[in-house]
Amino acid sequence: MHRRDAIKAILATVCASKGVLLPLARAEAAEAYPTRPVILIVPFAAGGLNDVTARFWADEVKGPLSATFVVENRGGAGGTIGAAEVAHAPPDGYKLLLGSSTTQVLNPAIMDHVPYDPLKDFAAVSIFAVATAVIAVNPSVPAKTLKELVAYIKANPGKLSYGSAGTGSNSHLAGEMFKHLAGGLDMVHVPYRSGGAAVTDLMAGQIPVATPHITSQVLALHNSGKIRILAVCAKERLAGAPNLPTAGEEGMPGLIATTFNGIFAPAGTPTDIIARIDAATQEAMKEARFRDTLIKSGFDPISGIGGAKAQQYVIDETARLMPVIKATHFTKSG
Repeated sequence: MHRRDAIKAILATVCASKGVLLPLARAEAAEAYPTRPVILIVPFAAGGLNDVTARFWADEVKGPLSATFVVENRGGAGGTIGAAEVAHAPPDGYKLLLGSSTTQVLNPAIMDHVPYDPLKDFAAVSIFAVATAVIAVNPSVPAKTLKELVAYIKANPGKLSYGSAGTGSNSHLAGEMFKHLAGGLDMVHVPYRSGGAAVTDLMAGQIPVATPHITSQVLALHNSGKIRILAVCAKERLAGAPNLPTAGEEGMPGLIATTFNGIFAPAGTPTDIIARIDAATQEAMKEARFRDTLIKSGFDPISGIGGAKAQQYVIDETARLMPVIKATHFTKSG
């Protein structure tokens, strides 16, 4: 072996032992990717909206990527534990994050000492779905529209409560936005461990109002008359629920409470690997079966937002929500 080759070999061995890849090694690794299973971290408990989306996505892209995916749930601390694990993982494409508005926008904005920087520590790969919060009531509430609900709450200050998917969640933000935009409604926030738990109590009449994200189950409960959805908190009507009015149609155009789902890699991950994962995602988005699955689950599919566009999407969402967070005094403990 030539002296130069020997030095390169020694450097490569030392760097590999420290989790560092030389440029040539990075290029070779990117070209061969993937050669082992890819771990997709879901920073929330199994069975929730994020978990379901992650498994849908992994199942669709494993073919185009010729990859084996292992979906692992790392719940805790509002999603920051799982997100931090990916943020500080080796930037080789073998540990990815199913990120959302909660992990990439809300937590860094409202929590102290978040163990990662959502922009500096991550490379955005693809944003592919958006879930929307709704304003829903128990059928006993005498309000058939959002305007009627506002009037009813104002006539009964302090007597009504609303349930959310948890303090600091996008569902919680939807409720605070609703209160703020309606002129400062006097309502008590009741945080639950999940949106499903809030909907269960809404259906049972334990709480009169809830702000869950729309899912196939929530829509089924609405269609069966067990709960009543008054408005969706989105700019446009949802593909999966075209008969439901938007909050804007009900006089609250600023009531937009959506949360994105996307794939994020540790910062420094080779651009070739990011491009390859994004290409597989975009290919998956062309599949009617995948899009229909997302729609039936309550998501609106999004195509063409990968790489730099995905990074900009996070920046734009942060810019959109920061004034809302300040105006509503929205905090993790609120």
